Amino acid sequence: MATVAHCLYCFETLAAHLDNREGLTLKQVETLYKQYVQESSSGNKAESLEKRIPALQRVVGSNSSESSSTSSPASGSTMSLATETAATSTDSLPDAETEVITESPLFVTWNTVSPRTGHTSLRGCIGTFESQELGEGLAAYAITSAIQDMRFDPISKRELPSLEVAVTLLTNFEDCDDPMDWEIGTHGLRISFTDRGRRYGATYLPDVALEQGWTKEETLVSLMRKAGWTGRKDKWQSVDLKVVRYQGKKKSLQYPEYKRWRDWVDARDEDEA
Repeated sequence: MATVAHCLYCFETLAAHLDNREGLTLKQVETLYKQYVQESSSGNKAESLEKRIPALQRVVGSNSSESSSTSSPASGSTMSLATETAATSTDSLPDAETEVITESPLFVTWNTVSPRTGHTSLRGCIGTFESQELGEGLAAYAITSAIQDMRFDPISKRELPSLEVAVTLLTNFEDCDDPMDWEIGTHGLRISFTDRGRRYGATYLPDVALEQGWTKEETLVSLMRKAGWTGRKDKWQSVDLKVVRYQGKKKSLQYPEYKRWRDWVDARDEDEA
């Protein structure tokens, strides 16, 4: 499954490319992100405890007035529960990733985020069905999808603050028994076919049909159009489609989240200098 660190790495790679500087490696990003999460967790716990201490002191003080020689069971349990509540748990922090994936087919998608509505619009999306070593593959396709998607102008440095990146790692490739042998919201599709001597092929990632609100038929026709097919819409079933379904969970991250992490990295480097 794609992770927050993968998304941070894509932003780091693109930002470094546009700044003409050397970017961090995926391993460095993953290590620094773990430290960032741990430090954030410690800060949240400390802040939570600071807020609770006055109340705890009142409870302890009240119990102490009743018995100055020993702590009652109630006071002991209150202290323990206060430091172990869900409010100070690290479970809600981003991605305590445990599964280690080193190679995978992948896609990197860039979107622009409307400052007014928060809606996203596609800005570039390119990937590969060939398994990639993630450090190399994410870096390559982060840049390729940003500057070489022929549907759009190359992304510029001034656009960075308006961007969102999404990483999708692809798994579970299966040949479909027929063009309808897949589920909206679960499967991505890769189609290939030949019509009038010309070969066609295209893909949609697993989230596309669901986000667009399409039926299966609408998805397939749209995908055929994407491949360049210009036949009549009502004749699509006469085409001998080969359909491969696959799965893939994406992770998205917007620039302000990357910027907060990157500022933390820069501050940390200055402190160690």
